Amino acid sequence: MRKLVVIAVSAILGGCAFQRAEIAQDARAQMVGMSKERVLACMGPPANKAVEGSTEVWGYDSGNGMQVASVSGDRYSATAVSSKRFCKINIVFAAGQVSSVNYSGPTGGILTAGEQCAYAVDACVVKRQ
Repeated sequence: MRKLVVIAVSAILGGCAFQRAEIAQDARAQMVGMSKERVLACMGPPANKAVEGSTEVWGYDSGNGMQVASVSGDRYSATAVSSKRFCKINIVFAAGQVSSVNYSGPTGGILTAGEQCAYAVDACVVKRQ
């Protein structure tokens, strides 16, 4: 019975990760063309800004602090490795409008790349039905 509960909870949480990965992917397309004012309204003030010529980049941090652990070993010893997932988001502006949205960092799993980025961009995206 306990294994069934663990499997059910894992499936529910995994489904949320897939949905967040989809939101992050949609943001990369939907945010292009947004004004600075619109980005401020949906994401808030950036953690940092940089300007190079006519290009401006706003940086945001995103994530829920998720720790991922893996354990390997045999009957006599084991090794555990833990890593934290997060996302660094760069919103690139050209002529006052978003020209690209870039993600970096350990943003998710193999099938859920970008899912940690969704926490910051969620309010900027029109959700799929």
